[in-house]
Amino acid sequence: MHTLSELRSGQLAGASKLTLSANLTEFPMEILSLADSLEVLDLSNNRLTSLPDEIQQLTKLRILFASNNPFETLPESLGKCPNLEIVGFKANQIKHVPEGALPKKLRWLILTDNQITALPQSLGERHLMQKLMLAGNQLAELPSNLSQLTNLELVRISANKLTSFPEQLLSLPKLAWVAFSGNPFSHVNYQALTVPQVSLSSIQVQNVLGQGASGVISKAQWQAPQVELPEHIAVKVFKGEVTSDGYPKDEMQACLKVGAHPNLVRPLAQVAEDDCLALVMALIPKHYRNLGLPPSFDTCTRDTFKEGESLSIAHIEKIVAQMQSVFAHLHSKQVCHGDLYAHNTLIDDEGNMIFGDFGAASMYHMLNQKQQAQIVEIERRALGYFIEDLLSICAKEDRDSAGFAKLKKIISN
Repeated sequence: MHTLSELRSGQLAGASKLTLSANLTEFPMEILSLADSLEVLDLSNNRLTSLPDEIQQLTKLRILFASNNPFETLPESLGKCPNLEIVGFKANQIKHVPEGALPKKLRWLILTDNQITALPQSLGERHLMQKLMLAGNQLAELPSNLSQLTNLELVRISANKLTSFPEQLLSLPKLAWVAFSGNPFSHVNYQALTVPQVSLSSIQVQNVLGQGASGVISKAQWQAPQVELPEHIAVKVFKGEVTSDGYPKDEMQACLKVGAHPNLVRPLAQVAEDDCLALVMALIPKHYRNLGLPPSFDTCTRDTFKEGESLSIAHIEKIVAQMQSVFAHLHSKQVCHGDLYAHNTLIDDEGNMIFGDFGAASMYHMLNQKQQAQIVEIERRALGYFIEDLLSICAKEDRDSAGFAKLKKIISN
């Protein structure tokens, strides 16, 4: 985090990154003094409603975040920034996106949690677009020319007002991760009978294990022993608001519909009270670790890994076989996970795998047969990328093995 005084005194000269959160109501023109160096600008958590045309002077600017501001219109000045690739205006009050507001080199657009009712045709002309985050708006349709976004790999359209699945997305050649729950066309009133319903008071919440966009996961135990349920458990308490993937209630419904599988986080019970939505799960053993790390600004849609991370081809084959089994199980239940990634996967030293995080999951049994088949193919592409990412960290001595060649063949098919 930087300060206005540092900026104005010249202490930040030559900076490539700048983060300012100072209750700003106007764009500090002193930022323009960094025109020769600034690549990443974060103006989130301020009170900004506009950006000046002069922002185009930041010719090296690649990434701009302005989340949690009261913008009502996406600034047209953004479209004049020559090298801007990533634009994030999450949780604003945006109602209008002008035709000229989208930069020519745009590849990652985040407009989650706004009030947008329509998007400009120019969106379909941004052919470098890889990642499109539109959950939590009021969109009743998408521009027809999104069918031209042949580089689009990930899209989030959950929690909108879409009355039918946008057909223009279904044939995109690279689309692999899609979330579409919480729309009129995908509405379901699924009453999960697969696990019992319990009260939150029956659970003793302990230390936090982790948290994501949709909720907080904590270690827990029962206040009193439960018949046929493990003593040591984890509980995910949902935040209740729209996330980058959609509504938490849709996440829980999808998770419960999928049910039990040896390689999935096991749901045990649900809490559905007026002021609390939570999922009780089996506690994952401590010796499991994350297989991958989330995408970076540079990789955009593809996972990253710890530096020096390496897996034998035997471990990769074992992990892939387990993920293929998970894939088959998910789609037998007509659920698209929407986030099939290594960073949502846990493994142990033996290559045993546990997969989770249903935040982007969508039920698709309401779609017609052709659409259902297209959804399966979209997620099959994600499975291919998953395998490809694992092969990127395959031990060098195994790269000429028959197993490596076999998995490469799966990707090519």
